[in-house]
Amino acid sequence: MRQIVLDTETTGLEYKHGHRIVEIAAVELSNRQFTGNYFHYYLNPERNSDEGALQVHGLTTEFLQDKPKFHEIAKEFLSFINDAELIIHNAPFDVGFLNHELNLINLQALNSYCLLVTDTLKLAKDLHPGKRNNLDALCERYNIDNSKRTLHGALLDAELLAEVYLAMTRGQESLLIELEHTEFIQYSIHSLSIRNLRIIEATVEEYAQHLMILENIARESSNKCLWKKLETENSTDSPPS
Repeated sequence: MRQIVLDTETTGLEYKHGHRIVEIAAVELSNRQFTGNYFHYYLNPERNSDEGALQVHGLTTEFLQDKPKFHEIAKEFLSFINDAELIIHNAPFDVGFLNHELNLINLQALNSYCLLVTDTLKLAKDLHPGKRNNLDALCERYNIDNSKRTLHGALLDAELLAEVYLAMTRGQESLLIELEHTEFIQYSIHSLSIRNLRIIEATVEEYAQHLMILENIARESSNKCLWKKLETENSTDSPPS
């Protein structure tokens, strides 16, 4: 299953007040494994960040001035997340901003491109009711190293969130392992070549004992011995010489 762990940084808290995305990052998982594929851009929001937001992410107007605008990376972004499950911490916040950006360039809402959205904040609250469930708290709870997180950055946060998500949903891994193990066994069986199998023929004595057992079974079952019936129908077979 393909999953995309996503995070954004913004100029402020409310897209309804004209705030925009300044950084977007997405990390790909396949069958609960990091693939190494990721999507990451700093964006020119065409406005200044609120002071509070600037203290969180540290992305100044000067730094973002020469970065692409959202409409320039939109198709690449939508292609990256296409037909995947999105995993987002506090999903309504990021989804609201992304839908706002898509609406500004006359594109459909996010759910038109992805399979579903999983909110890890809701998942964490269900697992740990009454406890702090922000990303730093979850990293500490699941022993994930977040020492490089001095400021919020979308790419680092997406990578940390992916590790948190895998830790929170560790029970799902056993099912995948069982399925992979079953597939491996089936593959191993089907990949055996009949030419590599040693065929040991029954001796005359063993074949006679086999027939006697079948006769006994037939007598005890009112002549309903399937093996005896099959042997009778298979006229091409003959006892070993």
